[in-house]
Amino acid sequence: MTLPLPVSEHTIIPARTASEVWQQCLNILKDQVSTLSFKTWFQPVTPVRLAGKDLTIQVPSQFFYDWLEEHYNALIRDTIMAVLGEDARLFYAISADNPEPASAAPEIAPPQAVEQHRPFAPHVALRSENMLAVRDNLNPRYTFDNFIKGDCNQLARAAAMAVANNPGGTSFNPLVVYGGTGLGKTHLMHALGNHALATGKAKRVIYVSSEKFTVDFVEAIQSDTLAEFSQFYRSMDLLIVDDIQFFAGKEKTQDNFFHTFNALQQMGKQIVLSSDVPPKELKGLDDRLISRFQCGLTADIQAPDLETRIAILQKKSQENGLELPQDVLEFIAANVTNNIRELEGCLISMLARASLESRELTIDLAKDVLRIVVHELRAPLTIEEIQRKVCEYYDLPVDLVRAKTRKQEVVVARQTAMFLAKELTNSSLKTIGLHFGGRDHSTVIHACQAVEENAKRDDAFRQQLERLRKRITMNA
Repeated sequence: MTLPLPVSEHTIIPARTASEVWQQCLNILKDQVSTLSFKTWFQPVTPVRLAGKDLTIQVPSQFFYDWLEEHYNALIRDTIMAVLGEDARLFYAISADNPEPASAAPEIAPPQAVEQHRPFAPHVALRSENMLAVRDNLNPRYTFDNFIKGDCNQLARAAAMAVANNPGGTSFNPLVVYGGTGLGKTHLMHALGNHALATGKAKRVIYVSSEKFTVDFVEAIQSDTLAEFSQFYRSMDLLIVDDIQFFAGKEKTQDNFFHTFNALQQMGKQIVLSSDVPPKELKGLDDRLISRFQCGLTADIQAPDLETRIAILQKKSQENGLELPQDVLEFIAANVTNNIRELEGCLISMLARASLESRELTIDLAKDVLRIVVHELRAPLTIEEIQRKVCEYYDLPVDLVRAKTRKQEVVVARQTAMFLAKELTNSSLKTIGLHFGGRDHSTVIHACQAVEENAKRDDAFRQQLERLRKRITMNA
């Protein structure tokens, strides 16, 4: 198909929105690439802003931008120029767990005027005359609707929703969300901020990393605008600070944040923080700051269980307009167990390989991708391995869980091992029963129900179960 002729400089162009312009571009692009490539690389793009003939679009990741730049740059350039004219320019905003600094791609202009890749990090305006112009730094792609809820994040999500609906009006102030890398902390914080803004529960909201707060603080000292800096952050209805562990060792920054924290709290404003560990385990932070962090609610996000990992993959594949076969979903979820970001990376890489190499989305393709992304495939878990790990945890001989004994400590270990065998392997109930002294499938069902009920009513047992699950899957 031939691209439409470029708009001349004398053509009258009716006022259009970024969405309308990008939709025109999509109408052209879908005829220039395969259906799979279009769904994978163009449908996920979000139009952000149109200023004259400068169009800004948002892509999900740096990898996504790099792929477009390498494989589709000329096609996109020609399309934008066809829709907006030869002097049109395209800017990219790159979504990330830490959207600032957001990278920007080269501007698409006439070939001879294309600029080089450069950092694009809009800083918060600190001058008093710009005090009303707040750039919230929130990623609009992160919402509660596309945050997959599971047992691993149930408390944190519920608390975040409560805060988003009533910032500063709950006892969850501050709300501190902690957990390992790539588990969804930042997604949840952006969702909280986006919801509060969209519903009008908070009018002045800002998301910053601890590093960004520190950089702004240093720049304020150097430019003699410390009063404006303090006034700006204390004017927020909702202050969201990511990765507070990086305040460690920065004494002056900690001191300023301490006073900012106190001022906001005294005014009834909401503070939301994230960390990789609970506040009491933070090193290099002033005791008075840690004390403040502990006066609200601390909620953890744990590694997702198998069902949650599958749900995440299903959601992400649907967002890309694709439906992965169930066996492929389960295979990826079984082999990428501890990091949602890595899980999403595997999916993106699969889609890329399928598009580039014209391959079907099969387990064989998933194996090829996982060998690169996670370096090696985990050997499938066996029931015997689960039995061994569970018995090590409870300090019992493995033979006892297969024996007929009804001692309470053995029953607990046996039922737990049966439950984890059902969850972490593809074995049938009959097969699981045979590995536990020839018990029938109804015994396995009863054991799984008993473990689930115990986990619901006993927090200590639930935590033990989670530790066991992590120990088994991490070493599998």
